[in-house]
Amino acid sequence: MRLRDLLSYEKITLQCHDNPDADALGAAFGLYLYFKSKNADVNIIYGGRNEIQKSNLKLLVEKFRIPVIFCAERDLHFKGLLITVDCQDGEGNVTHFDSDIRGIIDHHQSDFTHNGNKELIDIRPELGSCSTLVWDLLNQEGFDANENIKLSTCLYYGLMTDTGNFVEARHPLDRDMMESLKYDKAFVNQLINSNISLKELEVAGIALIRHVYNRDNRFAMIHAKPCDPNILGLIADFLLQVDVVDTCVVFNETLDGYKLSTRSCIREARADELIEYLTKDIGDGGGHLDKAGGFISKHKYEKLYRDMDIDSYVGMRMNKYFSSYDIVDTADFDINKEGFEKYARRSVTMGMVDLSMIWENGTPVTVRTRAGDVNTRIDGNSFVILDSSGKAYSINREKFLKSYRILNSTYKNDTDYIPTIRNRMTGEMRGLEKFIKPCRSMQQSIVLAKQLDRTVKLFTRWDENGYSIGNKGDYLVARIEDTTDISIVSTGVFKKNYEKI
Repeated sequence: MRLRDLLSYEKITLQCHDNPDADALGAAFGLYLYFKSKNADVNIIYGGRNEIQKSNLKLLVEKFRIPVIFCAERDLHFKGLLITVDCQDGEGNVTHFDSDIRGIIDHHQSDFTHNGNKELIDIRPELGSCSTLVWDLLNQEGFDANENIKLSTCLYYGLMTDTGNFVEARHPLDRDMMESLKYDKAFVNQLINSNISLKELEVAGIALIRHVYNRDNRFAMIHAKPCDPNILGLIADFLLQVDVVDTCVVFNETLDGYKLSTRSCIREARADELIEYLTKDIGDGGGHLDKAGGFISKHKYEKLYRDMDIDSYVGMRMNKYFSSYDIVDTADFDINKEGFEKYARRSVTMGMVDLSMIWENGTPVTVRTRAGDVNTRIDGNSFVILDSSGKAYSINREKFLKSYRILNSTYKNDTDYIPTIRNRMTGEMRGLEKFIKPCRSMQQSIVLAKQLDRTVKLFTRWDENGYSIGNKGDYLVARIEDTTDISIVSTGVFKKNYEKI
C-alpha cells in the first residue's frame, strides 16, 4: 500500500478501535496529518459504549489537539474510503460502520479472510505497533515525522505503550523508529506518570494477593482483572522480586483474547522464549531475555482448548516449558561421547560490507538485520558478513580476504527487512543495500555435527549467561580444530550449506 494512492478518494475516514489506546491514536494522527497536508477531506473516528476515559489518553488528545470524534450511534454510513487503523472490521472491539469502500492498516494477526482490494490492506503482525507501520508508510512518502514534534511524540508513545515500554519491540523497524524519533521527553514522562488510576492500583494489589506459586519449577502466575497492559508489567516486575520466584507470568482477559506479561531472572529461561511458548499456535509474543509480553487470540484458543480454562492452560504450559529442553554447556560438554559426525561446508553466497566505506574510523555503529543487531566500532579493518538467514557477523579485513572472494553480481536480501547501520554517536541511520556486495567462501571447512532429537539450550564459552536455542531437527555444529566452539544451525540452513563426508 502507498498512501499517495489513497488520495484519489474524495473523502477518507480513519476509524480507531473502540476505546482507542495510544497506539491507535498515534497511528491515526500520523495518517490524518499526511492526508491533511495533501488537502484531503479526512476525519478520525471511533465507536463503542464510552468515550476515552484514561487520564493519560485524554491528556494526549487535549494537548496535541488530536481531532478524534466519538460516534455513539451505530447506524452510520461514511462516504468514500473508511480505513480501520490498529484494528479490523469484525473484531469484538470494533464497531461496524457502513462505508462505500474499506481499507485496513493494522499490526494485529488477522483471524479473518479479507476479500477486498489488496491495495487497500496493509497488515503486518510482525510489528510491535501500528504506529511503526504508519511511520514506515510516511517515510515511503518522504513525510518526516520529526518535523512535527506532536506527531513524533505520538508515534513514540504509541510504540512504547503497545510494547510494554519497548520490551516487545522485536522487529528492526520498531527499533529503527524508536531510535530515530525526536520526541517531547518531558511530555512523555508526564504521560507515564498519569498512567495508573487508583482503581488500577487496587487491581494490582488484589492480583498480587491471589498469586499461584509452583515450588518445583519456581514460577508464579497471576490472573488479574481487566486493566491496562502496562499494569500487567508492573505486577510482573513486583512479583519477580520475591526471593523464591525465578520466572512469572501475569495475564488478563480482553474483549478478543488474553494479554500476557512474562519475567525471568535466571539464565536458563528467557522471558521472550517463554512468551512464545505460551502463545504458540494461538497468538504471538516477543520481547527480551528478562521481560516479554504477548497476546492469545480467544478465537484461536477456543478452537484448540475449548474444554480448558485459561488458568489451567497457563499452568500446564508453564510446567511443560520447563520439561521441554536439555541444557548443553560447552564448559563441561564432551563432544566425543555425543555421536557427532563429519560434514563439509559447501561454498555459499553471502553478503559483505566494508564498514570503512560508510563512516570514519572510531565510529561506534550498530548493524541491524532481521535476525538481530551487531554492535562494533569501525577501525579501517571492519567487515560484516550477512548469511542467508539474515544474521550478521563481524570479521576483520585480513581474515575476510583469506577466506572469501567478492563476486561480480548483485546481493539479494531474502528477508522482509533491508539491513541498516546506525551511527551510535550521532543517531544517523543509513540503509545498507548500496554497500552490500556478494561474496563466497574460498575454502571448504570440515565440521563435526549432530542432529537434535529435542530442544536444546546451548551455553557457549563466548557467552556464559546467554543461550542459543536449537529445536528438534536442528544441528549442533563444532569446529573440528576446536571442539569447544559449538553453535546451532537450523535444519534448512544446515542442509543447504553442509554435506556429510
